[in-house]
Amino acid sequence: MALALKEAQAAALRGEVPVGAVIASGDTVVAAAGNRTRELADPTAHAEMLAIRAACQKLSSERLTGHDLYVTLEPCAMCAGAVSFARLRRLYLARSTKRAARWSTACASSRHRLATMRPISIRA
Repeated sequence: MALALKEAQAAALRGEVPVGAVIASGDTVVAAAGNRTRELADPTAHAEMLAIRAACQKLSSERLTGHDLYVTLEPCAMCAGAVSFARLRRLYLARSTKRAARWSTACASSRHRLATMRPISIRA
């Protein structure tokens, strides 16, 4: 989660909404990204989407089964769909809000697991 928070800080310094995301398998970081919607003039360039794209490209697979997503804020509807389609194992949130409660309810009726947590370190 520490790396996701660093990505969020970097996004803020670029004038973006400060959101960071990391995809990991165990202690191995596969991809990390921060929001880049303004920089890339791309409304889909959310941290989660960029991390998912980078991880899929790195692994040469459209599925990220067995991988976890660490994100500093709960995903929007677009990113939530991408998390589901990528078949990520778990979603860890650094910050929980009312929207996270809706995510939790949606996840309870699917195969996804949602965990809210305090920020922790992920070793690269």
